[in-house]
Amino acid sequence: MSCKRLEKILGFDLVISCTAMAVLIILTFGAVVMRYFVGRPIIWGEEVQLFCIVIVVFFAAGAGFRTGSHVAIDFLVDRLPRAARRTVELVICAASVIILVYFVIQSSNFAMQMYTTERTTEILDIPYFVTYSAFPIGCVLMIVNYILSMYLRFSRKEDEK
Repeated sequence: MSCKRLEKILGFDLVISCTAMAVLIILTFGAVVMRYFVGRPIIWGEEVQLFCIVIVVFFAAGAGFRTGSHVAIDFLVDRLPRAARRTVELVICAASVIILVYFVIQSSNFAMQMYTTERTTEILDIPYFVTYSAFPIGCVLMIVNYILSMYLRFSRKEDEK
């Protein structure tokens, strides 16, 4: 499978996060209107908003890794010779992946705890397992996207020689 095709497949995270953001904005606006102008608050809105926020944060983070949109302070790294710069970038990548793997393990344990205890939201009865599954899924997407972006960065630099 080519890298371009893989990038296209991985693009679903951006579609999901943008959809969740649109739902979040519309729901929040509607909740304000209903509460302050109609006098009848949307009582289930907070549960859906929580779900949307979790989805936006963790799915958009994967897209951020893919597009290189994360904040990086590379003032010193850019001043290093090419070989040292590549080494530092690989060390940072390895450290990031290790931390993300740790997050995948811990968040999966937490999501499984929500599954086994069968905890649900108060009003809509949505299992918390569904909401908190976005964390490990998002971390896996971050790992895949980060490794893919590093591979593409290094393969492009090889072509420029």
